[in-house]
Amino acid sequence: MEKFLKRPFIPTPEDNLDDLPWDPAKRKKITTYHSNQRDEVRRKYLARGPCKPYGHNFPKKMIGKSLRRFSPAWFDQYGNWLEYSVSTDRAYCLCCYLFRDDIHKQGGNDTFVTEGFSSWNKSERLASHVGGMNSFHNIAVKMCDSLMKQNHSIAQAFYKQDDVVKNEYRLRLNASVDASRYLLRQGIPFRAHDESEDSGNKGNFLELIRYTADQNEAVRKVVLENAPKNNQMTSPPIQRDIVHCFAEEVVKSIIEEVDHGIFGLLVDESADISHKEQMAVVLRFVDKNGTIKERFIGVVHVKETSSLTFKLAIDDLFAKYGLSLKNIRGQGYDGASNMKGEFNGLRSLILRKNSSSYYVHCFAHQLQLVVVAVAKKHFEVGDFFDMISTLLNVVGASCKRQDVVKEKYREEVKKGISSGEISTGKGKNQERSLPRPSNTRWGSHHKTLVRLVELFSIVIEVLEYIQNEGYDDPKKRQAYGLLKYLCTFDFVFYMQLMLLILGLTENLSMALQEKDQDILNAVSLVGSTKRELQKLRDDGWDSLMVRVSSFCKKHDIEIIMMEDEFVGSGSRRKKSNITNLHHYKISCFNVILDLQLQEFNDRFTEVNTQLLICMAFLSPTNSFKLFDKEKLMKLVEFYPDDFSFFERSSLEQQLDIYIDNIREDGRFHNLESLGDLSRLMVETRKHLVHPLVYRLLKLALTLPVATATVERCFSAMKFVKTASRKRIGDQFLSDCLVCFIEKDLFASVTNETVVKKFQSMAERRVCL
Repeated sequence: MEKFLKRPFIPTPEDNLDDLPWDPAKRKKITTYHSNQRDEVRRKYLARGPCKPYGHNFPKKMIGKSLRRFSPAWFDQYGNWLEYSVSTDRAYCLCCYLFRDDIHKQGGNDTFVTEGFSSWNKSERLASHVGGMNSFHNIAVKMCDSLMKQNHSIAQAFYKQDDVVKNEYRLRLNASVDASRYLLRQGIPFRAHDESEDSGNKGNFLELIRYTADQNEAVRKVVLENAPKNNQMTSPPIQRDIVHCFAEEVVKSIIEEVDHGIFGLLVDESADISHKEQMAVVLRFVDKNGTIKERFIGVVHVKETSSLTFKLAIDDLFAKYGLSLKNIRGQGYDGASNMKGEFNGLRSLILRKNSSSYYVHCFAHQLQLVVVAVAKKHFEVGDFFDMISTLLNVVGASCKRQDVVKEKYREEVKKGISSGEISTGKGKNQERSLPRPSNTRWGSHHKTLVRLVELFSIVIEVLEYIQNEGYDDPKKRQAYGLLKYLCTFDFVFYMQLMLLILGLTENLSMALQEKDQDILNAVSLVGSTKRELQKLRDDGWDSLMVRVSSFCKKHDIEIIMMEDEFVGSGSRRKKSNITNLHHYKISCFNVILDLQLQEFNDRFTEVNTQLLICMAFLSPTNSFKLFDKEKLMKLVEFYPDDFSFFERSSLEQQLDIYIDNIREDGRFHNLESLGDLSRLMVETRKHLVHPLVYRLLKLALTLPVATATVERCFSAMKFVKTASRKRIGDQFLSDCLVCFIEKDLFASVTNETVVKKFQSMAERRVCL
């Protein structure tokens, strides 16, 4: 009797349809999926389309006496079914794979389903695979078409629909799409802990549908309690499908912007609130307008942080969107060994597949390492920042003390406004607090010192209050020690010196984090900062002492005489035999700046690489003063796959015509960066006149500068996946982040596009 009963299907981890493999050689047979899931699997594959890695460098193999390879032109010729596996270097048929086991007369179609076709010298086999009208292949194609046409389904045959039903369904679905759009744009949760009928708050999605119904009578008549119980379009799976449609359209727009061209790869990983390691992937490329873009295409949950795991995750993501490792022309990561490792890091794994995917260590990250290194190598500077950390622990240890700081700041602002010393205006005189510096947070040390200077008198008052009125003896002793230290010439000297140094590097840090920053401009900015630091070392002593003296006078701090003998923190009886001037100028000022300059030289090694030296001759500054044809021809050697032998010969002549043409055109005289040059070349259509030069320019622009865009993705992840939203699924998280981060592309996705894609994802009760 048991065999006549339908057993309930319990999904297993291997049947998770969100993780269907993209590579045709890695797919399971359709019959291995539960019978209730097979059509859903087929729809997902048909919605994705065949796997077509256009940009892949298809390998050659010896067939007979000739080298042959797969031709990407076949993708266009047999576009609705032909797909290619990067892992096996073989071609497959999507339609035959999906319905092979449903068609009993199999013929010889195993070649294009299980084994894969690789006889590249016999391209006629592709046409013979298609065959006649009633061939195995064409029957499979018809079955694919029928599956995607909802009005041919059994459910539709039983559910007779008229225009009224369809219009109500469309209105109901659009209400859900609009609610999803709003929640995605704002990055806020969809669901609530309790969505039952008795709940006072059923979650943002349902409450937004309710609000829309209250404002629109037409919507009210077709949603929630007025909708059919089996077709409300508000369930969690429906919400996830709608969000996935939005995200897929956004990523589709990004892939279209890349347009099978070259791009840079930026990757980083971070743990989310539920302690899952998430890998964020960003593409850097030049769009059709000549503008540098950095676009986020998703996060992937990785179970471990090894370089091989990252590489496999990137392979799957690239296969999903038809991208190829062969099109990578730059890699940008932080300094972690699993990323930048020369032998086993992600950098080296990709370089083995593509020798032109040059790695650039994140400039902004290196700059932060420069700041941290000086604090570690110079004892007094390290001690200074240690005392700052102690100060923050004492002053910011309780809400009460932080409130005292804010209250006293408000009182000072009121006095300043009354006396006319402080001006008023929009955004001015906001509440202030002391931010904590972090070795991994760019610019945090500078921000802390700026705020400390601003709140210095208030901080002194709070410390005096803690010393006199505090209940905790250790805190009172710490406050006493801090008061003694903060009111010394030593403290003021190091604070003003580090403010000067960090002020210079902060400007560089902000510039490096710009999305459209190019590598040559970044190198130029690093050079400018080094020159400014050298100038500060040579000529900045007097101006520093003016700042130190001014601060000391303002806050009644004793100013030491530079001609007096220096007395260290040890025994006062022991003579140092050096003056204060020698100690502060030679042992501190000069040494700290020398350390800073040395760290710049040691960290920013990319500046001296042959690749960037050659790229520098593309620079448009000073009317292309640096232009050197021989150096640019040497640059071509770094990219052997981008220029054929014939193109290299043509480029040499094209460079002569290009530089003459550009220098004669007044529009190109005042350009500052490669990005400016690229945009103007497209605007003036010179990228069509000098296509090989423009290709060289795009290669230079594709090299990443900093991983700031990836870091911002993790900031967005903290906003989207919060402590109250820990259980959000990996795919849903990625979809939400894509829409939240790429807001401009997300805004361009129309409801009609989402509805159409949503309808094709699965068998719906109503056909539109």
